[in-house]
Amino acid sequence: MQIDRLRGKELDDLFEGIMKLENLDDCYHFFDDLCTTNELVSLKQRFQVAKRIKEGQTYQKVQDETGASSATVSRVKRCLDYGSDGYHRIIDRME
Repeated sequence: MQIDRLRGKELDDLFEGIMKLENLDDCYHFFDDLCTTNELVSLKQRFQVAKRIKEGQTYQKVQDETGASSATVSRVKRCLDYGSDGYHRIIDRME
């Protein structure tokens, strides 16, 4: 995993904090403080790309519907195929 080189107490603190969020309102408040608008746009876009790829949409349709670049779509697809299964775990739990 690429995140392994970042693993440690500080990242554990962040993830443990995220796991304490109880509802959407908590998420909106926390991520508003934590991230810039551009960071949030990138995060939500990547997640929507992952959901659409898992649904079987074509790269072109994913790009058209999300506004993501071909590079972003390719990167997310690579993560879905060869990553740590993070997208798969969350999307499957949401279904």
